[in-house]
Amino acid sequence: MLITSNTKLKVRYSETDQMGVVHHGNYAQYLELARIDWLSRLGISYKSMEENGIMLPVFTLDFKFKKSAFFDDELTVKTSLKKIPTVKIIFDYEIFNGQQELITTASTILVFVNSETRKPIQCPSYLLDKINNY
Repeated sequence: MLITSNTKLKVRYSETDQMGVVHHGNYAQYLELARIDWLSRLGISYKSMEENGIMLPVFTLDFKFKKSAFFDDELTVKTSLKKIPTVKIIFDYEIFNGQQELITTASTILVFVNSETRKPIQCPSYLLDKINNY
């Protein structure tokens, strides 16, 4: 893995079902929070990227659930860049509970898209520079 960051979050009551277990649909939001945090730690603002005409829609999303997360758990999402981005950027994730047990693994592929043309574009040079200087 090239660059890794850890993002902590606390499971909110609204993210759980009647049994107090995190609903699987919420994990996509956890990954999004972790990706934005990963970019921020590199000094890149996702909002600024969008303001400069670059969108990053999700192309693929894959989860493997090993254990449940519960209301009030503190989770750590480990986000890792898999390889140098081109027209797409690939992340791997590991989600750990407060006991440092691996509960979920995931991966995403996102595509750099020009917001006006809606066509794929190459990874912006300023992001590549940050990755290469890391």
